[in-house]
Amino acid sequence: MFPYRDIIYFCKKTKMQNRFRVVFLHEAYAFIETLNRKDREKVLYNIWKVRIIPEQTLFKKLTDTIWEFRTLYSGNHYRLFAFWDHKKKHDTIVICSHGIIKKTDKTPQKEIEKAEKIRLSYFNEEYNEDIEK
Repeated sequence: MFPYRDIIYFCKKTKMQNRFRVVFLHEAYAFIETLNRKDREKVLYNIWKVRIIPEQTLFKKLTDTIWEFRTLYSGNHYRLFAFWDHKKKHDTIVICSHGIIKKTDKTPQKEIEKAEKIRLSYFNEEYNEDIEK
């Protein structure tokens, strides 16, 4: 089973409705933990913000199935790759697979492919758990 951390621990209370919940898989959580405090706060703030207000500059669709949370801060481009899990009708979840720091705005194709492999593995794991129950 994929280890993950829920982003709810950092979210501020708000009267506005969240559009989705964000879950970090182990590699994404480890990436966030490697950032210094100010960078981590900015990345998490942008994720919190896009959960409330849709902003393409902060949450962009890369392929049919892969998205990225985008943060430009201190001259660095922080990217967290993600995909949607619509399995539960009452709970929309965005799963963060992994993250990178880059100096340019262009997203490496190999990172998109890595996110797709993680997505397929995640859903295969979920499918197998449902069969075993």
